[in-house]
Amino acid sequence: MLRWTCCLCTVGQVVHTLPECEQVMGVTSLADEAYVLRWKVRAQIEVYDVINYRLQRRLSVPNIHGLISLVDLTSCEHYRCVYVSDENVECVHRLDVVHGASSRWIVNDKPRGLSVNAAHNVLVTCPDVRKIKEFSTRGDLLRELALLGDVVNPLHAIQTRNGEFIVCHGYYGDAVHRVCKITGDGEDIIQSHGGQPGSDIGQYEGPIRLAVDNNEFVFVADPENRQVTLLSPTLDYIRQVVSPDDLKWLPRRLCLDFHRRRLYVADNELKDGYFIAGRVVVFSV
Repeated sequence: MLRWTCCLCTVGQVVHTLPECEQVMGVTSLADEAYVLRWKVRAQIEVYDVINYRLQRRLSVPNIHGLISLVDLTSCEHYRCVYVSDENVECVHRLDVVHGASSRWIVNDKPRGLSVNAAHNVLVTCPDVRKIKEFSTRGDLLRELALLGDVVNPLHAIQTRNGEFIVCHGYYGDAVHRVCKITGDGEDIIQSHGGQPGSDIGQYEGPIRLAVDNNEFVFVADPENRQVTLLSPTLDYIRQVVSPDDLKWLPRRLCLDFHRRRLYVADNELKDGYFIAGRVVVFSV
């Protein structure tokens, strides 16, 4: 109960804002660095230190076919690498941040959200086929999890320590926009938050990305409502962690550094149907 009390008081406070430039397609943290994937002519990941937030270097993502193909970024502390999902080639790129080696493996469906589970495997969410695919760091397909029929357009999934999955789903035109906790076999929904799309408490407009802390509190990026919502481990609403007043644009990517209690939020500008700019806002939570 004491750990709940601490998290219930969580309110985001802006610590820093990384430079405004091209839209941010992904953000993650690893060791003492933050990684930012931007939509550029050359596919590059900017690397910042997490103390002074100074740009340290850039990593190139090789063999990219088209600017918009890269759609998410995550990292693995165990293997000291970052993963990038690529929609056009239907693959995941792996970059070793220590030795600079790179590789990729085929997903055979359009990948979207990425996460790494407790076994250090990569979870790839494929919305078109309503599946979560689990790969080893070498790209071996370990299993495919078919989601329930009413989980339409799943965009991101994170696996809890006991093997359950937290999934956000719902896109433009879908009847249901929510966050669900699903059994490890994918056959049952244990808890859920959301439903009909909207802007009231308990509603979402396209929940797009998740972050989960070490006590299994859930952060939900809700771009159309311009907020990040905090849910309890049983998916009960707690509060807004990030409100529209904290952002210029739309929050479309998340990363939680739970060691430092820092929440990285990709804030992207939409104009005439196109994302034209982006930045990363760092919050203390």
